[in-house]
Amino acid sequence: MKHIEQMTSADIGRLVQVERKRQGLTQLQLAGMAGTGIRLISDLENGKETVQIQKLLKVVQTLGLGVFIFSPWENN
Repeated sequence: MKHIEQMTSADIGRLVQVERKRQGLTQLQLAGMAGTGIRLISDLENGKETVQIQKLLKVVQTLGLGVFIFSPWENN
């Protein structure tokens, strides 16, 4: 089985922040586009571990990013 590095909430937050800035968006703008509060965007970018998954997915989708989940037990 191939080793896959697990991402942390801090890693995800950094990716969201980098993409937000790459797109020229402020936290406030992203929050408005994703239908969330600015506090959520800040918490997410700061790696807070208790961010609700549905809200995280909405922010990720708003940025045009995706989440990939796989089973290490599948042979494909």
